[in-house]
Amino acid sequence: MEFESKIISREISQLLWEREQTLATAESCTGGRIAEAIISVPGASKYFKGGVISYTNEIKERLLAVSHGLLEEKTAVCEEVAIAMVDGACKALNTDFAIGATGIAGPTGGTKDIPVGTIWLACGTPGRYKTAKVEEDHGRDINLAIATKRALQLFLDFLREDSAVEYEADEVK
Repeated sequence: MEFESKIISREISQLLWEREQTLATAESCTGGRIAEAIISVPGASKYFKGGVISYTNEIKERLLAVSHGLLEEKTAVCEEVAIAMVDGACKALNTDFAIGATGIAGPTGGTKDIPVGTIWLACGTPGRYKTAKVEEDHGRDINLAIATKRALQLFLDFLREDSAVEYEADEVK
């Protein structure tokens, strides 16, 4: 695992630990790499409940409650599916937050509309999300490393923003 991902995971750990909140992952193309980065920090069992590796649409539908219609209309590689995976993971694993990833890591499987290297990331809690799209193809291993690091950073940014909103709300009281 990349050193930078481990540092980001440690920061996520500290925030979740302090806030006594929980996290799950819903991963397709990243195949558990995001969860691996999260659990690399000792004590992760206090806040990380688990993950669903939903490599096929069948599992996205059955375990994460992603709509069949959405998958048919937009394909599995879109922002809406990444968000639905976050919702599904929060519900299925009963967590405060989730990180979702869906895309085409390569080396094959891309199309003209959705080329290899396209990966949608989402994180958040039902009703509040942050998303990002990875679009460059650097080969499968690098695509997955980039997506993992970007997903972790996206979630860390979300947690920091969430903390700032909570702080502002406390200040108003």
